[in-house]
Amino acid sequence: MVDNFRRPVTAHDVAKLAEVSQSAVSRTFTKGASVSQKTREKVEAAAAVLGYRPNFVARSLITNRTGQIAVVVPSLENPFYGAAVEALSKAFEAISYRVLLFSTVTNENSDPVLDEVLRHRVDAVVMVSSSLSSRFAEECQQTGLPVVLLNRKNDNDTISSVTSDNLRGGELIASFLQAGGHTRMAFIAGSESSSTSRDRELSFSATLGSLGLPAPLRDAGHYTFQGAMEAARRLLSRAQPPDAIFCANDLMAIAALNVATTEFGLVPASTISIVGFDDIAPARWPLIALTTYEQPLALMIEKAVQIIAAQLEETRKPSIQEVLPGRLIVRQSARRPRVGLVESEEGTYWIVP
Repeated sequence: MVDNFRRPVTAHDVAKLAEVSQSAVSRTFTKGASVSQKTREKVEAAAAVLGYRPNFVARSLITNRTGQIAVVVPSLENPFYGAAVEALSKAFEAISYRVLLFSTVTNENSDPVLDEVLRHRVDAVVMVSSSLSSRFAEECQQTGLPVVLLNRKNDNDTISSVTSDNLRGGELIASFLQAGGHTRMAFIAGSESSSTSRDRELSFSATLGSLGLPAPLRDAGHYTFQGAMEAARRLLSRAQPPDAIFCANDLMAIAALNVATTEFGLVPASTISIVGFDDIAPARWPLIALTTYEQPLALMIEKAVQIIAAQLEETRKPSIQEVLPGRLIVRQSARRPRVGLVESEEGTYWIVP
């Protein structure tokens, strides 16, 4: 009878065959660890012969680190989230961590997902456009689990967050549309619980008031393409429809642009202006050419990873609330004011004159 059981190959076996120490084997398979090229080649050759794979589970029990970062995202329907996940994966890989992805697509409330996250042994959590309940905030603090909110903030400052300057973005867009001669504005909101949508709407409305314009019409698209199409139809079907629409993100702005042009025969930058927020890749496509407030995603990711890395080194570090400036990029979906435009090799931007 053939015994099909095979003892797993260990680091000790590799060290014996390669005629090196077991610590040399460990260093060879630890990214960034110091090991000579000759030793590395001997260890890798022995590992290939024996079919050895490092046991990261066993290593995590020794180091109390898993090398995994949980990233919680909403639906990937919005290209902004896909770009954020890709950038986070690359940034964490550069410091020897892997991303474990969780989605809140079936539930706006992130608590059920966080219950699942905490059942896994992760070293930290990055929550993209998701809020954190006070219960989980306290639990994460008590256990020393580093958490960063990306593109969202909590109402209190106990959890670190990284956002673009949503208030400044809403203010710039209001001033831009007023400078373009618009008088009947509308706002398509995202999720009612979203701090980003709330801040963008707050500053947009306040700035219109300071410019002597009426409060914008309002509808909600819930950050979805279909929801924004329905919101745009309702707004444009009014007896006095808006002549400009600011949407809380680019995905909804593209949906509104689609409705305005194909269903109502409106002409972008002439009979209607539509502005988004994010600067996702489709916003740059010539067919869409969306005017939008650019979120500095690369810098946001860099700051989020820096905060996580610092908290992994010192778990009791105080929370940080990073607010990063963006730019209002002017393309063909909105009327251009006569003043305030800045031309550069990267494109056209607008600043308050």
